[in-house]
Amino acid sequence: MNINKKKLNNFQMKNSLKKIAYPLIKVGMNILFPKVKDDYYYTYYFLKMGINQKLFGYNKHVPWPVHPTSIVKCPEKIQYISKAPGTAIGCYLDGRNGIIMEENVWLGPRVSLISQNHDLNDYNKYITEQPIIIRKNCLLTTNCVILPGVELGEHTVVAAGAVVRDSFPEGNQLLAGNPAKVVKQLEKYRG
Repeated sequence: MNINKKKLNNFQMKNSLKKIAYPLIKVGMNILFPKVKDDYYYTYYFLKMGINQKLFGYNKHVPWPVHPTSIVKCPEKIQYISKAPGTAIGCYLDGRNGIIMEENVWLGPRVSLISQNHDLNDYNKYITEQPIIIRKNCLLTTNCVILPGVELGEHTVVAAGAVVRDSFPEGNQLLAGNPAKVVKQLEKYRG
């Protein structure tokens, strides 16, 4: 009986602290990232990440929360709807030619979205490409690489370590390998 009362008291205390802390965290996040309106980010973890980012200069130029080990180039050319990119460990987001992510796009650790390539005849020049387009309900898992001009259709899952150099606009598919290819057709996304 005492153990159950103790658990109940701990649960009640945690809920009380959440009720007090949540509005304070929300205010802090609104100060650090005024353009981010998604409640998903109003957690202690993201507030801590935001403080590190804004005070200590890790990705200070990025207007959404980014993990300190992630790198974001040209964030002004990166469009996202729901999940801010780069919150996972070690992501590399090169937005110089543009990156467009629709809603519910998930990026795992060390994902690279590279929208710009060097000119093979003059390494000081870059090639202008189409932006990377990732349609809704996509999952990009650990260490996958998406190269310039790629479009991924709705509900595309990219397996760990895959290198995607061609577009796969059809959707409902699992991509794997280097170069990536369709290894499985998926059912329509239910989430």
